[in-house]
Amino acid sequence: MSILNVLLTPEKLLVAVDTLAEDVMTGKPSSAAKVLLIPQHNLVMATRGSAQFFLRLYELSLQASFRADFTMEQLMAELGLVIEQLWPNYVAAADRAGIPRDQLHTEIVLGGWSPKNARMMATAYAKSANGEQVIVQPLEGGLASPGDPLRGRPASFEPQAILKAGRLQTEFLNRAAGKEVAGGRLICACLRDRHADLSDLGSIAGA
Repeated sequence: MSILNVLLTPEKLLVAVDTLAEDVMTGKPSSAAKVLLIPQHNLVMATRGSAQFFLRLYELSLQASFRADFTMEQLMAELGLVIEQLWPNYVAAADRAGIPRDQLHTEIVLGGWSPKNARMMATAYAKSANGEQVIVQPLEGGLASPGDPLRGRPASFEPQAILKAGRLQTEFLNRAAGKEVAGGRLICACLRDRHADLSDLGSIAGA
């Protein structure tokens, strides 16, 4: 599993992810795009879990963003249903590839500026192969995945604090898994009204 952190205020949305992935052709460590923008609507999507599933979901969301009647609120309302529709094909493909079902889990965050509400908004979606419906959770303040290593730490938009949190999470995940499942570099997307920044905050490998 990887890292997915979100900080949310009415004026600002920050999403931070790690980059560690595995090259499906060679099995070697590689870098993945786990945070992507829908720039014309000032939206961000990010993931913790299957990159292939995330990319398919992003592709459909990007296509939807071209509609004349597109709104963030509508996409947020539809995304849970889309995840449910895509999930059986993802599980079937994983079965064919011999991936254990207990490893099938995805967390998605969609957020950005809402002209309707004149504020930043974000929603988290979680789905696994346990047969339960997708969990949809509107965010207030943000989230940290995994959250255990950050208990008691104050939330901060400061780059060094975000990087430190990522390093603590990397150490926690890799120690729990007994192998490297998180790491690489920490990529941070920061959105404000009519403005989006992407930053590479630095290495979190070997924390």
